[in-house]
Amino acid sequence: LLLVRNELPAPGLNLAARSGSCHQCLYQFLAFVPPSNESLRKPGTASVMVDTQHPLTLLLNSSVGDRDLCKIQYHFGEFGNYSLVVKTLSTSTQTVSCDLIINEGPINSYLPILFAFLVYMGILAILIAGRLLMKIDPVRNWVYKKLNPRATDRMINSELGSPNTTDSINCDPTPQSWSAGSRQRLRSLDTFRGLSLVIMVFVNYGGGKYWFFKHESWNGKLHFPSALFSRFVFIMGTSIALALGSMLRWGSSKWKVLRKIIWRSFVLILLGIIVVNPNYCSGPLSWDNLRIPGVLQRLGFTYLVVAALELLFTRADSGTWEGRFPALQDILPYWPQWIFILALETIWLCLTFLLPVPDCPRGYLGPGGIGDFGKYPNCTGGAAGYIDRLLLGEKHMYQHPSSGVTYLSTMPYDPEGILGTINSIVMAFFGLQAGKITLFYKDQPKQIMSRFIIWGIVLGVISAILTKCSKEEGFIPINKNLWSISYVTTMSCFAFILLLLIYYLVDVKKWWSGAPFLYPGMNSILVYIGHQVFANYFPFKWKMQDSQSHAEHLTQNLIATTLWVIISYILYRKRIFWKI
Repeated sequence: LLLVRNELPAPGLNLAARSGSCHQCLYQFLAFVPPSNESLRKPGTASVMVDTQHPLTLLLNSSVGDRDLCKIQYHFGEFGNYSLVVKTLSTSTQTVSCDLIINEGPINSYLPILFAFLVYMGILAILIAGRLLMKIDPVRNWVYKKLNPRATDRMINSELGSPNTTDSINCDPTPQSWSAGSRQRLRSLDTFRGLSLVIMVFVNYGGGKYWFFKHESWNGKLHFPSALFSRFVFIMGTSIALALGSMLRWGSSKWKVLRKIIWRSFVLILLGIIVVNPNYCSGPLSWDNLRIPGVLQRLGFTYLVVAALELLFTRADSGTWEGRFPALQDILPYWPQWIFILALETIWLCLTFLLPVPDCPRGYLGPGGIGDFGKYPNCTGGAAGYIDRLLLGEKHMYQHPSSGVTYLSTMPYDPEGILGTINSIVMAFFGLQAGKITLFYKDQPKQIMSRFIIWGIVLGVISAILTKCSKEEGFIPINKNLWSISYVTTMSCFAFILLLLIYYLVDVKKWWSGAPFLYPGMNSILVYIGHQVFANYFPFKWKMQDSQSHAEHLTQNLIATTLWVIISYILYRKRIFWKI
């Protein structure tokens, strides 16, 4: 809360503000502050609510003549109470001072995060301690006896030679074939996927209403949400390489595999359009404004293209390539794939920077609205937004893009639109490359890790060149809404490094089993669709006592996310995996 006290005489003041995250934005009018009443010696006052997410620049000017009186930059704190006193220091020089006073200090909004962290660390410590205790034979036997005394008695009888209990208990409840398959499976891939999915669920449920768990309005900082979907796309590409190679080695024909690819893509797209659709708030099956693009739709189409491309050139036998450069055996035999990907990227660049867009500058990459000093209010997304509006129609796009929060853009814009899907294919192709590395250098962890590092460095250098290491001033800024090529190379760089770390911890050193992220990673489609469908139902959501409380939101969102991890663990134990 900001209370403005105006001790100046007529004509009054206009208060405007501009967010520090809003690049080249117009000031937005907040309030008119009336002049002071000299006869009553009473200042004019006005109260406004101000944003605490980013630093603000406050501008006070005269309501007549627009003469700027003062400009203040300040980062307000949550639930703080402030006063801005405007007065004349000297009647002779007419010097105006603007003093910001803290009436009531802001709260520490990060304490709930610290408390939640300590709770989860405590739970983790208890689980680790329990696991260590279970390695002690007397403790383990006592626990088994307390939990299942009948099974313990049967085991004792069996050891004494009881004739009817020799096959009554199976000490290893897991079938041999299933456990053998589990040992061959790279747990790091499921852990990587599960980690991304769990954070995505938490963010989609609200992320405790913290600003850094929200998508960036347009260009710039890579918050948690900006990286989640891209990691999902990346690891999908990795899984394609492993799955197709496995199916072909087991003798499946390419036509049979292609039919499975088409079916899976169709089901993903259908689930995205019919089941997971945010425009359902207008009514069930509201076809008039049904959103056509979406997360599952993009995953489905990306999977179709990348899997078909890999199927066309993959070999059932991934043995050593007998070429001139054996160190590039995971790249050179697949040169047609690289030509296809480069052609796709050329199409994206040409459409993005050369396509004429009505009433917009060619190659515009901005958010529209009040950005770029309000020159192009209806140009949100440039060519990407124009193509979606032209081919899909405004009613079939996402209606509340993140650019509307800071840049006040009013045009519909879909972050999962048509043009950005090209670069999601490129992202999945980089993930495909990671899968090929694990195939070609199987049982050679040093080779795998060194190549992951090389790919991470190369993609990081490309990102640095494209962005000039700048948020706004690069050739192609990092932008999750546009899925710009710099966003793809940056996210792929991080994905290679993260996959390297998880692979080292889980599959090489085996210091970490991958739990608890392994479980949702093995049932990712079920968890993703389930968390969307049941988002507004108890126990995933309930009525809060204080809707402005970070603590309540964080508690609700963490409990909902934890429930999905528990559900996936139960399904894992029962060997229930929903595959498409």
